[in-house]
Amino acid sequence: MLILLPPSEGKTGRVRGARLDPASLSFPELKTVRARVATALADVSAAGDAPSVLGVSANLVDEIARNTVLATAPTLPALECYSGVLYDALAYADLSPAARRRANRWLVVVSALYGAVRPKDRIAPYRLSMAVNLPGVGPLASVWKPHLAPLLTQAAGRGLVVDCRSSTYAAAWTPTGELASRWVQVHVPGATHMAKHTRGLVAAAICELDREPGTPAALAAALAASGRFEVSLAEPARPGRPWTLSTTPA
Repeated sequence: MLILLPPSEGKTGRVRGARLDPASLSFPELKTVRARVATALADVSAAGDAPSVLGVSANLVDEIARNTVLATAPTLPALECYSGVLYDALAYADLSPAARRRANRWLVVVSALYGAVRPKDRIAPYRLSMAVNLPGVGPLASVWKPHLAPLLTQAAGRGLVVDCRSSTYAAAWTPTGELASRWVQVHVPGATHMAKHTRGLVAAAICELDREPGTPAALAAALAASGRFEVSLAEPARPGRPWTLSTTPA
């Protein structure tokens, strides 16, 4: 089982804490690419045109400045660093002990800076979108894709891939081959805010299940049986495309 999450735009920081230890992060095979992206991001963020290059408001000077001190900034676990609607709804700290253990194994956040991280990985706050064409590196989704493909395919194993990412982050990796038949995209009708909130609820509900669902149909049935969601499941439009799990809170 692999539950893919997008990062949040906003990040929570700390005044004190251990510095980033690249060797401690999950998916250590990404170490070289992470360092290359971080160096390029720091260079861009120190320049006067940083807001334009990064595609953010010029008012976000403090968040942009974080990008220049990534190696020395205090770190915190990824699911404490990422904040906002989806992560509030996920409420990782409120999961049962068993659900937290499953979350630590199943949840992966796809990140423009770190590539992919798990809940307990200690990361430094940053401001960078996967949509950015980073000078000296290139379009980030294209940069990460060949590196993420083998690692996330292996992480999924023989389980489902439950995709709660936005299209921006989905561009960095999509399941292929046999794994695509176990790929389920979570679709939430309505406004972006509600979509993020519901995806957080869905991710938490999956981690709270007593038994890991082995098929898209079993996943849909388990979520419906929880009484927390209205659920419908649509088959892939063509081979290589995901199942679509449409859901709203009950």
